[in-house]
Amino acid sequence: MPSPSRDGTDSAAKSDTASPAREQTRQRVVEAAIDLLTRGGRDAVTTRAVAEAAGLQPPAIYRLFGDKDGLLDAVAEHGFAAFIATKHVDPDPQDPIEDLRAGWDVAVEFGLANPALFTLMYTEPTRTASAAFEAGMEILMGRIRRLAAGGWLRVNDELAAQIIHATARGAVLTWLSLPEDRRDPALLTTLRESMVAAVTNRQPAVQDAGPAGAARALRAALPEQTALSGAEQHLLGEWLNRLADG
Repeated sequence: MPSPSRDGTDSAAKSDTASPAREQTRQRVVEAAIDLLTRGGRDAVTTRAVAEAAGLQPPAIYRLFGDKDGLLDAVAEHGFAAFIATKHVDPDPQDPIEDLRAGWDVAVEFGLANPALFTLMYTEPTRTASAAFEAGMEILMGRIRRLAAGGWLRVNDELAAQIIHATARGAVLTWLSLPEDRRDPALLTTLRESMVAAVTNRQPAVQDAGPAGAARALRAALPEQTALSGAEQHLLGEWLNRLADG
């Protein structure tokens, strides 16, 4: 059992009350770092400047985050969480391709509205190893799966996700690298439509949405492919028949 402290309170209880306070302090430091990042760029985010802005001594930054890289990781995580909060998720969109366009536009708009934060989030691969980033990826994969189920998806799921990410990220970083008088909105529209053309079909390969429709479309194309042996085609054909018949 926890031993009581000198003032009569359990040490565990004190630990429980300290944890929210620690998280509040962490949040204050992250917000201070984002403010410095926004106003002065990455070079402005020094441990001393962040500590001063948050009303702390510099050693506190190391106790909370380990080092400056740990602080920047926390800032990136905050950015990914803020980005997810801007996303609208429709589990059953009327037009999955328009839903894809809308999701791409949201990503680009977030990047243009938060240039320094977006650059920090996406210019180093280690920044994407976070729970918030994975949650955002699951939203994207949901869109991709709906495209696939409707017969719209032209490439495999993983390649589709890479193309969508690369074009959105590239659009933002290219736009930010240009002088303001050379920023043509047609660049963003063209990149978005190039992405749509790369990952989707002009007409759905599946006429009926859902597993049964997808199975019927694949069953129809099965005799034309040569990647499977005769026995493999026969087995797959049996599975597709079951799915197609509901």
